[in-house]
Amino acid sequence: MRNQPKYNFFKNTSYALKGLIDLIKNETSFKIELIVTIILIPVIIFIDTNLTNKAILFITLMGMILAEAINSAIERVVDLVTLEHHHMAGRAKDVGSTIVFISISIFVITWLIILFDICK
Repeated sequence: MRNQPKYNFFKNTSYALKGLIDLIKNETSFKIELIVTIILIPVIIFIDTNLTNKAILFITLMGMILAEAINSAIERVVDLVTLEHHHMAGRAKDVGSTIVFISISIFVITWLIILFDICK
């Protein structure tokens, strides 16, 4: 049996917001990516392109934020299990960093392709 309380929309929302606040307070990379997101959302709104391109820009932007949150979760779980250096712990953290790297690469490449297409 899992140690999990009964589903409650409002409690689950409060847990999500608590996690978001914790990320903002404690994760520098998340803060940087959140600032980038806040700056670029108005760009998406006002850029002269079709709705599909706007959706793609938004999805890639949010994918970067999502990847950083996943990476932070992986790092915290690894640190909970052991603070000593262990090669498997390092590999888990490296995979989390790879998730972020891939998401940022997708974000940058997608934005460059769409912005290049708009400017030509």
